[in-house]
Amino acid sequence: MKIVVHKTSGKATTKKVDLNNNVFGFTPNDHAIYLDVKQYLAAQRTGTHKAKERSDVKGSRRKLRKQKGSGAARVGDIKNPLFRGGGRVFGPRPRKYDLKVNKKVKRIARKSALSYKAKNKNIIVLEDFTIDTPKTKQYLDILTNFGLQDNKTLLVLSQANKNILLSSRNLKKARVVLASELNTYDVMNTNKLMLLESSIKEIEKNF
Repeated sequence: MKIVVHKTSGKATTKKVDLNNNVFGFTPNDHAIYLDVKQYLAAQRTGTHKAKERSDVKGSRRKLRKQKGSGAARVGDIKNPLFRGGGRVFGPRPRKYDLKVNKKVKRIARKSALSYKAKNKNIIVLEDFTIDTPKTKQYLDILTNFGLQDNKTLLVLSQANKNILLSSRNLKKARVVLASELNTYDVMNTNKLMLLESSIKEIEKNF
C-alpha cells in the first residue's frame, strides 16, 4: 500500500511511502481490539474508591433499646445502615482493575487498528519536521493546513521531540506520541492518524 508524503503546509510531495501489508493491510480482529482497549481503560482507573461500612463509622456499639416490649422494630447499634449516618451496605473498597491480555493478542489488536485507519484512508504521512521553539500556534497552523483543527488527531514521532510535544499540549483534540508508545486505544480514538516518515519504520519494526 503506497501513500503520498505531504509537507506541513498541506501540499503533497512527489514522494510516496510503501506501508507494510503485514501491519497496515492486516485482516482486522474486532475482539482483539476490544480486549486491548478494555485493558487500557481499566489500567487508567486508580481503584482508590472507598465508602465507610458499618465497622468504619464512628459511634458506640451499644444497643439503642431493649429487644422486646418497646412496640417498635428491633434495632442494634447506631451504626445500623438503616439510620442516617450509619455505615453503607456493601460499599466500594480499594481494588485493582488490572486485566491480563497476551502479547500476541495486543499485537494483533494494534495491527488491526492501524489497518482500519489505512482502509478508511485516515492516515496522513508527513515529511519529518521540527519546531524550533514551543509554540501552540505553529502546531495549530499545521493542523489547519490539513483542515484538522477541529478533529481528533494523533501525531506519531520516531523519537522524542520536546518542542513538538509542548506545542501540541494545549490543544484538547491533538495528541503526540512516540512510535514505541503507540497503543490500540489512541489509534481508535482519533479521526486522523498523522505519521512522520521516519516513524513508519519504527512502527513496522515494533509490530
